[in-house]
Amino acid sequence: MADKEQSATRRTYLKSGLAVAAGGLIAGCTGNSGEGTTTKSGSNATATSTSESTTEATTESSDGDSYTVSMAPMGDVEFDGVPETVFTRLTHHAGMAFALGHGDAVNSMHAPDYYDALWNQFVVRLDGVSLDWSGLYSSWEPTKEKLYELDSDVHLADPANVAALGSWSSADLEEIEQNVSPWFGNTFSDRNRSPPSEWADAYQFYGLWEIFEKVAQVFKAEAKYEALASIHDDLLQTISSNLPAEEDRPTAVMLASRDFETIYAYDANQPGYLTAHMRPLGVESAFGDDFESGSTVDFETLLEADPDVIFSLGGMHPTTDMVATRAMFTDDPVGSEISAVKNGRIHAQGARYQGPILNLFQLEMTAKQLYPEQFGAWPTYEKGPYPEIPEDEQLFDRQRVADIINGTN
Repeated sequence: MADKEQSATRRTYLKSGLAVAAGGLIAGCTGNSGEGTTTKSGSNATATSTSESTTEATTESSDGDSYTVSMAPMGDVEFDGVPETVFTRLTHHAGMAFALGHGDAVNSMHAPDYYDALWNQFVVRLDGVSLDWSGLYSSWEPTKEKLYELDSDVHLADPANVAALGSWSSADLEEIEQNVSPWFGNTFSDRNRSPPSEWADAYQFYGLWEIFEKVAQVFKAEAKYEALASIHDDLLQTISSNLPAEEDRPTAVMLASRDFETIYAYDANQPGYLTAHMRPLGVESAFGDDFESGSTVDFETLLEADPDVIFSLGGMHPTTDMVATRAMFTDDPVGSEISAVKNGRIHAQGARYQGPILNLFQLEMTAKQLYPEQFGAWPTYEKGPYPEIPEDEQLFDRQRVADIINGTN
């Protein structure tokens, strides 16, 4: 590996300012954010709400020439061509490559077999679209040696998030950037949480679709982004124009647990792209404003909060038994008293680290789970793929989405 480390880089690109960012010397980024997201400089966050995002300029010449894409925390990153192999860690980035027709380019991700099975529960409803992430390198905590071996054209991952693992130094990140390919990703926008201190001044929070827009520029796939964003905008308009009055909306909580010995509760209104399928629905948090999302709870705590709706994260995975999940509540003397349980409103969900395609399905799914009178009933899900929804009750056009992904629209 030493010879390769010392050799000239095989790809031509402009250094993204990674070393400067890691040293905390870049001024805080500013810009517009959509979906009620937050722009942050250091540890002070200022909420903004806009209907459209402003994207920093991407310089691009004729095909084959280099082009620059800018996103925090990397800054300007120059590419000499559309990436053909893509390293990812988290599935929101992998899902973006997939949405742009580059799902097969992904060579790594966290828990690939798990997410391959979960994503395909939704992808099956897109005619002619396929996805296969099984058997990829599981990259939760990657090594330099493996990144050299993968030799990816882009590391679609947040360098600040990799630095937070503790096993990577700034020098390590720079080495991979210089000798293999650039980093390009944003992860701490998941919950608008603070990055490592050395990255704070370089960081900016984005909405899910804002990150997607910038990833689309990396792949020179702006037209696909615009087409999918139009579907997303129409879906959000359909939802917002049909929401019931605030006083008629239920309270809700998202839960995650493998065995119900330990239950994690998540705020459905939390800022960040993890709730990009929840916030547009205007649901009220069952735990109130002071609840720390991700806290552990028991049935007594849940009964005290008494949510009208419970969302079971990962409930649509093929290995999850939703019948058993519901039975854990109904068979418990405390759990059975929770309003969501008594009214049969424990619903399966997919994943919080969602890409744009999963976001479309989960917006539709959640709208039906919360407001069946407004958006059509959601079937009681026990197992299997995303239910077949009658065409006149679908909230977005599956065939149009499939054609965009496949490049046939």
